[in-house]
Amino acid sequence: MQKLLAGKKVGVLIESQYIPGEITTYQYGFEMLGAKVDFMSYLWGQPKLTFISTVENAGETPTQIEVSVDVTRVRLEDYAAIVMAANYTSVRLRYFTPPAGEPQVPTADMVAAAPAVQFFARAMENPRIVKGALCHGLWILTPRPKLLKERRVICHEVVLADVLNAGAILQWDESGVVVDRDLVTGHDWHRVGVFVERVADTIVAIGA
Repeated sequence: MQKLLAGKKVGVLIESQYIPGEITTYQYGFEMLGAKVDFMSYLWGQPKLTFISTVENAGETPTQIEVSVDVTRVRLEDYAAIVMAANYTSVRLRYFTPPAGEPQVPTADMVAAAPAVQFFARAMENPRIVKGALCHGLWILTPRPKLLKERRVICHEVVLADVLNAGAILQWDESGVVVDRDLVTGHDWHRVGVFVERVADTIVAIGA
């Protein structure tokens, strides 16, 4: 297989409740194309954290993944693509610590300032970095609606109202994957194979 992404790096944002099959596809799919895959998250001041997968079926044993790359210490320009994993990982990455001092009522601005939200927002502002969000992944962007306004996307029905309220435009595609310039979105994790291909093709197309 041609190493389309030789020498490139792909960052995958992850948290607990990830889908094992999706994560495995990123690891092997991008690496088969020559890219190095770094799993990253917000580590809350810890050198590393272990995240636990979701469990879909009774009796199923969750998997674990150890992450030591913190988004607050990542040099974005080193990456050809940043991918937000599916399921509820994006919800968990919107957690934030309220400012110190007097008790404060949580606000939308506080959510928008969550470290992982800020990180993905900075990636969105760089057209030379491909951004990918699968299934529920666009929840990482809804606190920053300006970044979704008039972008053509596809996503899971659960997050659709939030994404449309942020100003995005739903584009239905039978493949389950939509590309809008430097943004690649997918309907659900079952489309992850096509999603990886489209992210790779977009990296090549924009010379990331």
